[in-house]
Amino acid sequence: MGASGARWGYDGDIGPEHWGSLDPAFAACETGREQSPIALTGAESAELPEIGFDYRPSPITIRNTGHAIQVDCEGGGGITVEGARYELQQFHFHARSEHIVEGGAFPLELHLVHAREDGALAVIGVFLEEGAANRALTPVWSALPATPGPARTVAGAVDANDLLPEQRTSWRYRGSLTTPPCSEGVSWIVMTQPVNISRKQIAAHNAIFPNNHRPVQPLNGRTLLTDRGR
Repeated sequence: MGASGARWGYDGDIGPEHWGSLDPAFAACETGREQSPIALTGAESAELPEIGFDYRPSPITIRNTGHAIQVDCEGGGGITVEGARYELQQFHFHARSEHIVEGGAFPLELHLVHAREDGALAVIGVFLEEGAANRALTPVWSALPATPGPARTVAGAVDANDLLPEQRTSWRYRGSLTTPPCSEGVSWIVMTQPVNISRKQIAAHNAIFPNNHRPVQPLNGRTLLTDRGR
């Protein structure tokens, strides 16, 4: 998740450890103090404000950005967090998961990216673990683009409600984009319960993007909250 600029990637001399030096616009990737992803450990238990989910089915377009499979879903609704409304812009996938739990990673992580009227971002992260096929993602997986290119319309619709786990508990913290320019000020909401995706679906994604995750970043004194277990 991020913006274009200098050439960057996930391996070699354009990999995550070099992002901050590839372009002055990417400086936060190296110097930022509130970077994402993080290890979701040591969270403080809290009574967190409820998230108002207001998603609805929408037509989608899909594209290979060169860094991820991205699905744009204009008109797909949004969320309300602490009285602020964020509209769903797009969702995309990372292999393996960018956030880790108790030292372990999941095969994939889904990021649902939302924007407020003033441009502030809120991202919902959902872990995808191997299990039954994920039917909600069938329209997306039936049209996975193997090479970078412009967005194209996909048959069918996606309802983001169907991409979320039944249990709506989460971890929450202040972070950043996980790709250049690594801009900070992003409200992160990572769901504690993973959802299923089949081995075949994982393999189809990883045939295109076997490695598009940023390693975890230091917490640097930030507060990590969770209502997990409540």
